[in-house]
Amino acid sequence: MANGKEILICDDQPMIHETLGVYLENEGFTYCSAYDGDQALQMFDSKKPDLVILDLMMPKKSGIEVCRGIRAKSRTPIIMLTAKGEEIDRIVGLELGADDYIVKPFSAREVVARIKAVLRRFNTDGGVQSQVIRRPGLEINIANYDVRINGESIPFTPKEVEILYLLASNPGRVFDREHILSKVWGYDFFGDTRAVDTQIKRIRQKLPDEDLSWSIKTVYGVGYKFEVC
Repeated sequence: MANGKEILICDDQPMIHETLGVYLENEGFTYCSAYDGDQALQMFDSKKPDLVILDLMMPKKSGIEVCRGIRAKSRTPIIMLTAKGEEIDRIVGLELGADDYIVKPFSAREVVARIKAVLRRFNTDGGVQSQVIRRPGLEINIANYDVRINGESIPFTPKEVEILYLLASNPGRVFDREHILSKVWGYDFFGDTRAVDTQIKRIRQKLPDEDLSWSIKTVYGVGYKFEVC
């Protein structure tokens, strides 16, 4: 039974497309394929997929370049495929706004499970609470993933919005990295706590230089908290 969700698979190995395609179709998804970085960006613009599976190593443009290009114009979820030894590239991908990563070799069943988990978090029709959090000079609308600081809309990625929403919903409470992982990524996320640090770093980089009446504080050896000054 179709679920209306289309997945863009970006990988230069036809076998990846064939294998994932069978599993996706069995779960009611449709998919389209790109075999190099240029084609990936073209397909993203023309197909407007609901989620992108993006290999780091592709001809013409790397996965990092494609991720950067997508994030410059869209918050569409991205799951990166990385080889076992590509840890640095994986971290760069997360810093650019990838939402999850999967290390090759992988099982197609695992990939589909990750896709479902990511889409659940971004499904504003069902799984996301329609709620607005307001703090001094800050407004977070989790229903449409809109963040406004001093009235100005800031282009945060979905993961950044979810982390900021979690922290701002509980001012003064310290969240350790494992708790943030479980709340934002879900227990089916197979990454490590450095993903949290990467996202916090990105959030801070996007904050305006002007003095704010709140901040995200690092509690060394523990995690992070939202503090109203």
